[in-house]
Amino acid sequence: MGLSKALRDTEPFKQLPEDSFAEFSKHAILKKFPPHTHIFNQHDSPTGFLYVIKQGLVEIVALTPGGTEMVVDYRKEGAFFGGTPVFTNENYTAGARTVKETECYLIPAEILTRAASQYPHIIEYFTRTVFSRVRSLYSDMVSEHGKRSLTQMEAYPFQKRLSEIMSSPVECCEPSTPVKLLARQMATHGIGAILVCDQKNRVLGIVTERDLVAKVLAREQVDNSQICAKDVMTTDPYTMTPETYMYEATSFMMAHKIKHMPIVSDEELVGIVSLHDLMRYRSQKAMLLVGNIKEATKIEDLRKARDEIVKVARALLSESRPPFETMEIISYIHHSILRRGYDIVLEQVRQEGIVLPDIRFCFIIMGSGGRREMLLGPDQDNGFIYQDYPDEQHEEIEAFFDLFGERLVSAYEKIGYPRCNGGVMGNNPFWRGRLKDWHARVYDWVHTPEPKKVMYSTIFFDFMPLAGDASLCQDLRDIVYQQIREFPLFLYYMMEQDFKHKVPLGLLGRFTVERNKEHKGMLSLKQAGSIFIIDCVRMYLLENQLDAVTTVERLDRLVDARVFNPDTAEHIKAALEAFTFLRLRNEINLIDQGKPPSHYLDPYALTQKEQDLLKEAFRAASKLQDSARRHFNVG
Repeated sequence: MGLSKALRDTEPFKQLPEDSFAEFSKHAILKKFPPHTHIFNQHDSPTGFLYVIKQGLVEIVALTPGGTEMVVDYRKEGAFFGGTPVFTNENYTAGARTVKETECYLIPAEILTRAASQYPHIIEYFTRTVFSRVRSLYSDMVSEHGKRSLTQMEAYPFQKRLSEIMSSPVECCEPSTPVKLLARQMATHGIGAILVCDQKNRVLGIVTERDLVAKVLAREQVDNSQICAKDVMTTDPYTMTPETYMYEATSFMMAHKIKHMPIVSDEELVGIVSLHDLMRYRSQKAMLLVGNIKEATKIEDLRKARDEIVKVARALLSESRPPFETMEIISYIHHSILRRGYDIVLEQVRQEGIVLPDIRFCFIIMGSGGRREMLLGPDQDNGFIYQDYPDEQHEEIEAFFDLFGERLVSAYEKIGYPRCNGGVMGNNPFWRGRLKDWHARVYDWVHTPEPKKVMYSTIFFDFMPLAGDASLCQDLRDIVYQQIREFPLFLYYMMEQDFKHKVPLGLLGRFTVERNKEHKGMLSLKQAGSIFIIDCVRMYLLENQLDAVTTVERLDRLVDARVFNPDTAEHIKAALEAFTFLRLRNEINLIDQGKPPSHYLDPYALTQKEQDLLKEAFRAASKLQDSARRHFNVG
């Protein structure tokens, strides 16, 4: 691609006159970079050029808290990178690495700054914090949080050191050991790796099952009797010391896709850990809690389990576990509690001699529960779907579910799930009904999209089955898709309802905080941030009639359907991850102070880096909002 053509189609250059493009082309240097080459690294001093890709592919990479590289963006033909330091003279906030052979135009800094002196919007573009900074800022903040939190952790398995969980002694071999013996040794001991050591027990390499398959079995014309450990081993493998915390080892091994890690002390092999071992220990606390939930026989038992969730969340957050993974674990525990509560209440009703109607029905949860995105203070959003029974059975069936629904809602309230302020619960006849009743309800919402009905739909459309006949849920989802196909204008009304609210950032980049007495000086990470991302992604999902549960899964489906490109989806995920982390940490802090969890916080109580991250996340949400407005706007 020619330089002028690439810049003409791209901000901030598209508004420039032709003589500017001619000046860029005159002074640009054309340079080729081999595959997998770092053009520059994070924290490097500026090279003095803006890089415009003529052909090839470049990864933008940032360091994770564990010091490993993470891809935060991709730049393709016609895109540019490395421009911000031209104007700030600061070191690079991320690195650039070629994926394949790449050829770039290098525009000298003095040519770029000369153009910017005439057209100041160029400076504004490069000096303002951009989308991809969310990942970098987030990584820095999580790193600092992890260091602070490590000493505050309770004695959960997450705090263990490798010396406590490593396997020792280790199965080893000499470099000259034939691979046939290695395979027999692995099979005999039921292990997936053998370490190759010298006479002083120093690690020379590692041979894994994968090495034997890829380097021996998969190759033609290979004489197995002539191949030794030294021929197939991975030399100089990564090692760690016994003092390393297991959360550090897990993060490192997952990032590098390593399944086995030798443990070395003073250059001598002392043990080995597998990623499987680490994952088993990591999830132990959560799994123990779920086990207790499944054995609960009383609502009070579930109340105690509900109170334990914050301890799991605190441990996971202190371990710098990804917020989406933490949120799914928390949601899984909530679902386990809700399901066990349902079973206990249903059994109580049966013991009282109250007969369960002989129909197919499904108990559903909605909102954050239906998306598996629950944190520490969810309220109730639930209802019932029935099969299409005859009208003459209606009074009998409704009598049962009126009683059962109220018992269930009351039990959930005792466990620690507040009643929904809007009454979106199974004790409310409006949130119960046959499939044909739900069909009429959804038809009314879609074809008469008044604000309250649109609000109901945003809660309801995230429904999922919790108990009963799950096929009724799919039948109901088919009804929703059918109605939206018939009246796609409904998505416009969903968009209008959502966009009555703006992200809380003023023109000068200051936070716009609440003025009401209850939340004065605060802002909501949910209602002013993550909800915009959740709602916009849901609208695109409904438009394309795609099935996915979590917002991250929905983004992945939209990428697969070519609705979003991978770069855009990654930026949106980064913003949502930031909101989730800050909100979860805030909820834990409030509970530790004896207060109820809340999505409201004082933004100015955050560190400067955290404020910068929050602003970037809000800007990302705002950009998605603007994009959705243009897409769904009928005008």
